Amino acid sequence: MIRAVCRRAHAVLRLGSSERASRSVEQLVIQRAAWDLQGQSQHLQPSELVHSNAIATDVTELIGSTPLVALHRVPGPDCKAARVLAKLEFANPGDSVKDRIAKAMVEQAENRGEIAPGRTTIVEATSGNTGIGLAMVCAAKGYKCIIIMPQVPSMKERYLICRKFGAHVHLTAFAPGATAFVNMMDHMSALLAQPDHWSPQQFSNRDNPQCHIHTTGPEIWQQTGGNVDYFVAGAGTGGTMAGVGAYLKEQNSQLKNVLVEPTESRVLTGAFPDQHSIVGIGAGVPLPFIEALS
Repeated sequence: MIRAVCRRAHAVLRLGSSERASRSVEQLVIQRAAWDLQGQSQHLQPSELVHSNAIATDVTELIGSTPLVALHRVPGPDCKAARVLAKLEFANPGDSVKDRIAKAMVEQAENRGEIAPGRTTIVEATSGNTGIGLAMVCAAKGYKCIIIMPQVPSMKERYLICRKFGAHVHLTAFAPGATAFVNMMDHMSALLAQPDHWSPQQFSNRDNPQCHIHTTGPEIWQQTGGNVDYFVAGAGTGGTMAGVGAYLKEQNSQLKNVLVEPTESRVLTGAFPDQHSIVGIGAGVPLPFIEALS
């Protein structure tokens, strides 16, 4: 996919990681150095000031303002793009882009009076990263949290991280295609029938793409100086593409958005969902945010 995108001028990829990494001042220095090399005069946003020289009130204040790095070796010698850039979302405290929506969905629900610490138990079905983000946000804010995941060996690390944040992890039976997703949703429905149990429903919650419209998209636009022609993201909930893609398209009507899903489970093109090895994307179900874009 990178090679295909490289035939045009500027591409931005969103990067996540299953490896545990922590944000540091060094990362911020690298980011500022990259901006200086681009010859741009840029100013730190409030969250970046928290990262660099102040004390955050809690870990949720460290979410966002992730670095953007130019890729040289990964695209390969045949790449004809002027630049291929990666947004390092593993620099969030929970190590993925899902920290952003976890914070946004919880805080917007708080603002609407739907949930409150000490009263509400937050429940979500996830392949892992949203669960980690929610477990972290719930730990910081004082919520009980139940994370539902399919029982597969490749997700063991994610189970453990959620539990380290104090969340309860419920494992459901795994099956190829959409069946695993249905199993998780059925279990979540049973939990939500209990009093004061609430789910952010990441696949349909408008606070998911709105978060990226207000944070990730503007960050990319500022970091690139508005010089971006392609945006590439994986098909998880579709929220990153719906939010970032919409924001960047509004700034540059010629921009192309490229959504990636596993070859074995190309549901968005009408194919039958099947088992694949890419954790975090390709849930095997339709994505309302992407369908709304089309």
